[in-house]
Amino acid sequence: MKLVIAVIQPLKLDAVREALEKIEVFRMTVCDAQGFDPARGQAQTHPGREHRPRLLRKVVLEIVVNDDFLQRTIDTISNVARTGPEGTIGDGKIFVVPVDDAVLVSDGTHGPGAV
Repeated sequence: MKLVIAVIQPLKLDAVREALEKIEVFRMTVCDAQGFDPARGQAQTHPGREHRPRLLRKVVLEIVVNDDFLQRTIDTISNVARTGPEGTIGDGKIFVVPVDDAVLVSDGTHGPGAV
């Protein structure tokens, strides 16, 4: 089992969620986040000076998948979250972390069956 942590642009959330449903990945946690990226902060003009915000709004998806779903989950998120054919800076990142165990609170099921 793996934990896929995907940091994406908020406008891509619905498209990514729909694409994941098509590959039968239904369970995920979605969190609003702010990310630090000094290169991508868009300039804003305030009276008398320019200001570059350092925190940009992002969405974080946390998805635990069994190993046989890992690559298709990564490919789906990568393809759908990318802006334009080449992608751009700020499209996001995907992290993959091993999961030792998963437990269903409702009935105590352990392991891949709990995912």
